[in-house]
Amino acid sequence: MDIVVALRSALDDPDGVVVRTDVPVLDAARTDQSGWVADGAPAAVVEARTVAHVQETLRTCSALGVPVVPRGAGTGLAGGANGTDGSVVLSVARMDRILEVSVADELAVVEPGVLNATLNETVARHGLRFAPDPASAAISSIGGNIATNAGGLRCVKYGVTREAVLGLDVVLADGRLVSTGHRTVKGVTGLDLTALMVGSEGTLGVIVGATVRLVPVPPGEPATLGAVFRTVHHAAAAAAAVVTAATEGAPRPSTVELLDEAALAGIADHLGPAVMAETVGSGQEGGVFLLVEYDGPGATEAALGAAPRLQAEGGTVRLAGSAAERDRLLTIRRSFHAAMTARGRVLIEDVAVPRSRLAEMFDRVAAISRDHGVAIPTVAHAGDGNLHPNFVFDGDVVPQRVWDAADALFRAAIELGGTLTGEHGVGVLKRHHLGDELGDDVLGLQRGIRRVFDPQGILNPGKVD
Repeated sequence: MDIVVALRSALDDPDGVVVRTDVPVLDAARTDQSGWVADGAPAAVVEARTVAHVQETLRTCSALGVPVVPRGAGTGLAGGANGTDGSVVLSVARMDRILEVSVADELAVVEPGVLNATLNETVARHGLRFAPDPASAAISSIGGNIATNAGGLRCVKYGVTREAVLGLDVVLADGRLVSTGHRTVKGVTGLDLTALMVGSEGTLGVIVGATVRLVPVPPGEPATLGAVFRTVHHAAAAAAAVVTAATEGAPRPSTVELLDEAALAGIADHLGPAVMAETVGSGQEGGVFLLVEYDGPGATEAALGAAPRLQAEGGTVRLAGSAAERDRLLTIRRSFHAAMTARGRVLIEDVAVPRSRLAEMFDRVAAISRDHGVAIPTVAHAGDGNLHPNFVFDGDVVPQRVWDAADALFRAAIELGGTLTGEHGVGVLKRHHLGDELGDDVLGLQRGIRRVFDPQGILNPGKVD
């Protein structure tokens, strides 16, 4: 039976069209924000609104042996949710209800299509927040965060998405609905399948519900420092100093972000010299920028205590004296992506290394940029060693030299004891380096686990493999 006919028969919905085959919808499902476009076209896009829609889609596709690509908001950066030729794209973006907020238990139960910003706006009235904070929080979904184990600016203090997920509702490849995890803070019954699902990129099942941990919004106003350094080595050393100061009893910063010289120069071009002078100081535009923020009680005292550590590494330091000045400092970091896209097309990459080797990785990025003749402005979540090199180029097609430079970047991260991806996922763009990091034995175990959950191999085939 034709898959489209079968899906329409299984998913007949009087409230609206669920199975989409119009060309603009199919084309949109072939790509994500990485810019990678899948060959061919998917057979259909199913816009699921209920758990039953997801179950029936998977039962139908399983019976016919048709591959299924789970998809959320489409904001991924690794080609992990792009609809491949002949596949069925199963979108859960319209499953966007917040089902429960429990103040007593500090948790929320949400559908996968709920946006990060929407959840935080809802729980803020209770003095709570969902700690993970990807830069795309306004447009990225909780389900996508979980699928890639997303991070963000606050990871240095609050951890990544895995630390914020208590339980999941998942539909398996054959249509069965299972629940993993707990509503309790503690729980060690059985294997931790919840943690296994987090970061699995749609290869083990389709997330249809999540019970997530909430944390109290820290009282008081954050305290924000902006510092400009002569070199990335000095800035990296300063970042390490303010983080490791916690071992000596100092508060841990909630944000530590580093912009290299090329990144800061691009932002200066984008914002203009007047804004840069007001924000980082006159004559400082050519340096390396470090943003450090503290939250909670004593934030200002913590920031004042951190300033000498930044100055000891040669930093010219500014402490925000008002909410408006804090926002101006944050604007530097927030403007990075807009500044890069103003220069051309951008491939946003994601690697992580031990924090002690952050400066070495910046050196490797600079060498790769020279060797391959491509600009690679880089921002880093410096507190946890996670770098986002941005490859800037002209035209609609990623040039081969950019792909070659990205491959060199991945190899460099692994050589320095790091990882291919800190938070964006493997998807399509990094799968050929997976064995380099994991090794044959671990890769074999990973593939075996996939077969347990999906014996036919219909879930996101060709991704993370």
